[in-house]
Amino acid sequence: MATMTEPQIKTLIQYRSEDGLAIIELDDPPANTYTFEMMHQLDEAILKARFDDTVHVIVLRGHGDKFFSAGANIGMLNKVTPRFKYFFCLHANETLNRLEQTPKLTIAALNGHTVGGGLEIAMACDLRIAKENAGKIGLPEVNLGVLPGTGGTNAGKIGLPEVNLGVLPGTGGTQRLARIVGKSLAIELMVKGELFSFDRAKEIGLVNEVFDAKDFWEQVLLYAKQFCPPHKASKAVGLIKRSVQSGAEVPFESGLAIERELQQQLFQSDDAKEGIAANQEKRMAEFKGK
Repeated sequence: MATMTEPQIKTLIQYRSEDGLAIIELDDPPANTYTFEMMHQLDEAILKARFDDTVHVIVLRGHGDKFFSAGANIGMLNKVTPRFKYFFCLHANETLNRLEQTPKLTIAALNGHTVGGGLEIAMACDLRIAKENAGKIGLPEVNLGVLPGTGGTNAGKIGLPEVNLGVLPGTGGTQRLARIVGKSLAIELMVKGELFSFDRAKEIGLVNEVFDAKDFWEQVLLYAKQFCPPHKASKAVGLIKRSVQSGAEVPFESGLAIERELQQQLFQSDDAKEGIAANQEKRMAEFKGK
């Protein structure tokens, strides 16, 4: 008698942990565009890293050398209903909010073009490190007739697809870009829909560092490991991030209250005791992330 077999689920997110880092890779060549399935796997990877006490820093990258991500998969969007699109954007919002609120430092390693929804994923990370001359960055959805958040490319295409979708950046693009570069510049960048270089992105504060292409990944790993024990008290690093991310969304006095509560958690940590003792004993602290 024939037996039913479960359909194979394509792996779209690669995950591994090493030396205190969780490395999450968007893996759907050629442009690493995301579907609901990829976002679902990304969500699971974020939770896996969040609950792993051996992980202190999360690094996101794109598969290959040409794209970090070109955003949402236009072919998928063309096939689904408006209601599905709404829930797709809602789930993407929830996934990136989870990444943003995880009390561990997150770094986007921009190894290639980072446009549309790809930039929206990167903006949900705390820091963005770009590969020199590796690609362009921007939210070009206006050229598609859409808001940043639903734009992308079809397989094999780079830049601006000749498609009129009639929407906007809806995976957090309008909100996060304004918070990173300011309202006026964010509006200008989105309504123009221009792509620009990583050097320009660094000038306006959208990218933190631009590393040389020849040993980009090695530099990213070294950069990320500086925030791990024994070099840094990773719990303090994560709660600094949490205090900034949460505090920025509430009134100033409420932000101070969040800061005090998180500081109290750190005062009770082993790393705070080690840091204060090392300071008094005039030696280098040996942090353990506890």
